[in-house]
Amino acid sequence: MNNDSLSGPVREDCNPVEAFAEKGYAVFPSFLSLGEVEDILQNVDRYIAEVVPGLSAEEVFYEERGNMQTLKQLQSMHLHDRWFGDFFQGRVRELAGQLLGSEVIAKNMQFFNKPPGAGRPTPPHQDGFYFKLNPPLALTMWLALDHADAVNGCVRYVKGSHLKGMRSHVLTDTLGFSQGISDFGSKDDRVNEVALAAAPGDLLVHDAMTIHRADGNSSTERQRRALGFIFYSTTAKEDRAGRDEYRRQLSGQQEGRI
Repeated sequence: MNNDSLSGPVREDCNPVEAFAEKGYAVFPSFLSLGEVEDILQNVDRYIAEVVPGLSAEEVFYEERGNMQTLKQLQSMHLHDRWFGDFFQGRVRELAGQLLGSEVIAKNMQFFNKPPGAGRPTPPHQDGFYFKLNPPLALTMWLALDHADAVNGCVRYVKGSHLKGMRSHVLTDTLGFSQGISDFGSKDDRVNEVALAAAPGDLLVHDAMTIHRADGNSSTERQRRALGFIFYSTTAKEDRAGRDEYRRQLSGQQEGRI
């Protein structure tokens, strides 16, 4: 791991568009104001209270099944709530198009949390393995709703990994992140890994091929909430056979965890 990672999370101030192409990730500090973040949090609370009770098990993940205090992930929020659907089609979509250099498909909007004392590590992975695209032209955005650091599980990227191809993935026991890189931890991984601190309203964006992970939340009081946005380039084509096989494996894994 590089010196930045050893000394704690860092804040990056380079040109984000250039960083996305060169490093595989970019940071947009204060992408939203604190007032806008508060508006999102109020709507997340409303969504949890009004929408979540009617959702399927494939769209709501807990660290402990049925324990609302351990809610860790919500899928496809844009499909179930107009407020989030409108948000998904706004500034984040425009930025995705700029970074990918093409028209984009708004694919998925998610809520992530690492509950205090219960949030488990996110295994190292490449989103492109899940997406099954050819070519893998897509990106993921991560919008911080809380302060994120080494204690409560900030995002960690392997710089330049988006240029080195798809790594081998295997099934994990982490619900919501069913695949992890099988041989993660090489010298190259350690030297190039960067831990990124984030403040509420900061936006992190990474290429679909960028390796990333996060530690668990070791705090006893602080959450690590975020919204996630997935966009595909319209020039990318889905591998339907690969997608269906992945979903079959995921279904079997979820049945084993329920």
